[in-house]
Amino acid sequence: MAKVFSLENPLFRIDWLALLVTLLLLLTGLIFIASAGYGDESIPLLNRQWFRQLIFILISLPVYLGMALIDYRWFKDLSPVIYGGCLVLLTGVLIFGIERNGAKSWYDLKVVDFQPAELAKIGLVICLAAYLGDPLRNTRHPRIIMVPLALTGCIFLLILKQPDFGTAMILPCVVMALLFVACLSWRMIGLLVLLGLMTLPLAWALAKDYQKERVLVFINPDRDPLGASWNRRQSEMAVGSGGLTGKGIGQGTQNLLGFLPTTVAPTDFIFSVIAEEKGFMGSATLLGLYSLLFGSLARTAVRASDMFGRLIAIGILTMLSVHVTINVAMTIGLMPIVGLPLPLVSYGGSFVVSMMLALGLVQSVHSRRN
Repeated sequence: MAKVFSLENPLFRIDWLALLVTLLLLLTGLIFIASAGYGDESIPLLNRQWFRQLIFILISLPVYLGMALIDYRWFKDLSPVIYGGCLVLLTGVLIFGIERNGAKSWYDLKVVDFQPAELAKIGLVICLAAYLGDPLRNTRHPRIIMVPLALTGCIFLLILKQPDFGTAMILPCVVMALLFVACLSWRMIGLLVLLGLMTLPLAWALAKDYQKERVLVFINPDRDPLGASWNRRQSEMAVGSGGLTGKGIGQGTQNLLGFLPTTVAPTDFIFSVIAEEKGFMGSATLLGLYSLLFGSLARTAVRASDMFGRLIAIGILTMLSVHVTINVAMTIGLMPIVGLPLPLVSYGGSFVVSMMLALGLVQSVHSRRN
């Protein structure tokens, strides 16, 4: 078993660019979460979202540092335990979890709500990397795909059962990216894509009524202008009204006047708040920060000392990039609303901590590069 802590790799070997960009994204989120709730002085300080987000950030920083210190290779031997823990947490939330907006996705820990699906995504990346990163495994053999598909399928179905379609749709992208990096043949990748498309009718049949309505509203925005399509319309108005430089922080009208509901403005639609208040320049700057972060993660993958570390970095990179792509696309009307937050920027305790845990894991890979 690998050492838990590898002290011969000091902290000054971490990726400082990735760390700086991560902190800037956290700060950006904190500013605009506060802006989304600007003027609501009736709420006690401890219950204001920006203050709670600050606490979550302060909690996540030691998590990030701790993951960077731990030798990532130690998790390879623990991958079966990690996967079993993910299954237990996801099964338990269906039994003991609390229901919100029709989804049973959270544990009520009194002080904070915990969403196990966020940890399950990271755990799945570790388990898939451990399996596909084994140097003695012939990843070009057709049968090699059965285990990754089974591992992903169990997690996928448990998350879909909650139901949390937005989080579930991240998993196929992650497993496809890891299979590609593990040198699976193009023929097999094409076959998997075809099989995925063939399951779409089944997914439609199993979807909840409100999920179907979101898709129908995306196809026909005039279907329900005062109901299912309201958030989408207000989000598009917010983005479009920002212009080149925006209306100014705390001056956005769509969220402050309640057209974009305060329940979703700091979470799934935080990009709309940023686009309205800082305009095209602010939105482009935010996406530029994400590009720098993704470039740093890709560099870590290229320079990793083994395939296990490379696959971890690619898995986390895919997870974050798909999150950003879907969130931005749904806020500007290019995808149906699926309730997927913006990494490091949207409000959410377990989401911020899990993202920092994932990025800390990639820092561990970077610190132990060749």
